[in-house]
Amino acid sequence: MDQTLSGFGTVFAFLMLGIVFVAGGYLTARMLRPSRPNPEKNSTYECGEPAVGSAWVKFNIRFYVVALIFIIFDVEVVFLFPWATVFKSLGMFALVEVLIFTGILVLGLVYAWVKGDLDWVRPTPNVPKMPEMPVRQTGRKVG
Repeated sequence: MDQTLSGFGTVFAFLMLGIVFVAGGYLTARMLRPSRPNPEKNSTYECGEPAVGSAWVKFNIRFYVVALIFIIFDVEVVFLFPWATVFKSLGMFALVEVLIFTGILVLGLVYAWVKGDLDWVRPTPNVPKMPEMPVRQTGRKVG
C-alpha cells in the first residue's frame, strides 16, 4: 500500500472525526437545553441598559480607524517575539534589521498621529473669512 495514500487517509479520518465530534456536541446541546423563547429573551442586550433605537446605527468612522490602527500595530509587534527569543544567535545583522522594522512602525505611528487619526475629538476648523467690502449707494460693491 502506498504510504502517501495512507497519510491522506489519516488526515481525512481525523477531519471526519472532528466534524462528527463538533456536530454531535451541537446536537446533544440542542436536545438537552430548554427552549422557552420570549420577547425579553430575544431582545438586544446592551450591557444592562435598555436597548434604544435600531441596531443599524451609523457609528463614527473614528471607531473603525482606531480599531484598524490598533490591529495593524498589534499584529506587527507580534513579529518581534520570535526575534526576541533567538536574538543572541542572530547577531548584529538581526539587530539592525529589527531597528529598521521598529523605525517603520514608529514612522507609521507618527503619520497616524500627525494626520489626526488618533485624536478622539477633532477640533473644529478655524476658517478665516474675508472682510465685507463697502457698498456704494448704487448697491454695487467697491473695488
